[in-house]
Amino acid sequence: MDNTGSAWSQVDLIREAFHYQSRFESSTMVFKIDYPVTEDPGFPYLMKDLALLAQTGFRVVIVPGAKEWIDSVLLEYGIVSNYSGSTRITTAAAIPFVEMAAFHVATQVMTGLAAGSSVVPGGKTGRVDAVIGNFVRARGLGVEGGVDMEQTGQVDRILTDPISRVLDLGMVPILPCIGWSPAGKPYNVSSDEIALAASTALGAIKLFIVTLDQGLRAPTYALPENIQFGENGRIIRLTPQETETVLEMNLSFGAGDKPLDELRLALQASKAGVERVHIIDGREEGAVLRELFSNLGAGTMIYADDYESIRPLKNRDIPDILRLMEPLMQKGVLVRRRPEDIQEKKDDYAVFEIDDSVHACGALHDWGEGQGEIAALTTDPAYADMGLGRRIVRYLIDRAKKQGLRRVFILTTRTQDWFELLGFKECPIDSLPEKKRRNYDRERKSKAYALELSL
Repeated sequence: MDNTGSAWSQVDLIREAFHYQSRFESSTMVFKIDYPVTEDPGFPYLMKDLALLAQTGFRVVIVPGAKEWIDSVLLEYGIVSNYSGSTRITTAAAIPFVEMAAFHVATQVMTGLAAGSSVVPGGKTGRVDAVIGNFVRARGLGVEGGVDMEQTGQVDRILTDPISRVLDLGMVPILPCIGWSPAGKPYNVSSDEIALAASTALGAIKLFIVTLDQGLRAPTYALPENIQFGENGRIIRLTPQETETVLEMNLSFGAGDKPLDELRLALQASKAGVERVHIIDGREEGAVLRELFSNLGAGTMIYADDYESIRPLKNRDIPDILRLMEPLMQKGVLVRRRPEDIQEKKDDYAVFEIDDSVHACGALHDWGEGQGEIAALTTDPAYADMGLGRRIVRYLIDRAKKQGLRRVFILTTRTQDWFELLGFKECPIDSLPEKKRRNYDRERKSKAYALELSL
């Protein structure tokens, strides 16, 4: 049995993990964890993974949500919660019980981190210590729309200095959904708001929203046609612009729809400067690690940085694209190319780069007579569902138009159906430029397909 492909896949995963480890090590990451996640059987595995991150040099900050537990505690003590919209009106009678519930959940997280600590070399326990602190300064919401919000508050500021000192000690700060005024008055503050404020104040490179929701799925939600989905049915990634489009398409749901609320939080964080926001399912074991250490991830990422791009080929890319091409060259789908062949026409090539890794390539060769050939089109099989090949072709078509070409063509033995979907039509070999006809390999019997360009 040939396990070569599987072995290469494992090697690629290891390379990705090392790449992300070196890129994000010592970075601050905020994890906002919905309360139902703490009650899920997978919670210990989540805590184990966060403990592992803290042990290996990542600066982990946790903001636990407590809404559902607060509801339960208030119900137990016979205290009725009234709401203004989706915001709880926290009365003076309720605030002690809200504090109790919030710190109970924070303690669950701290206990989970301690239990999830691993054994480090030498047989010693690499315990992860956590600190639950009053890191949030808050002020009251006051009267909104004629409604006194009493001891419901909002973030005034995040106390970054004590949080940074805790992180410098290799410990994990936990921020419960309680903030205090300078006079020591407690306020019930939204954990979403705290997570957003902490992410921006601490310069976090990532915000993870850990939830038990299924995410945005058709046909429940209206979604743009070009959205890419992962194997688990979740949207793989969205730009801030795409995120706004999704929210606008689903205005009928209003506030209180959990998946859309999470998306709004992600968009707010992205606009506030957090490079990447990840929405992941807390039930999936290893979801945080997969989302952090692999390109494809396990959840939905809203990215404000230059996550993916098509760019010209660089010399250092040649081994990577040859490795992508090799399986297709072995099958005869692509003409065999040597490094010097690619180097000779380096300026013709473009690559699709994701986080500094090349996952697709293509070339546009100008054969004169106003015609260009799209060739060497290759996509990493692991990214086949992301439409990278289609994007490379569009990029090369745009390049052809800028070069003043009137027509692009391809030669293929197996992929004619795919190119027909892109608008290419079969054409006779005699219609190709003379230089290409002299170069044409008649033994391969490739078919020609062309696309007329409107300049």
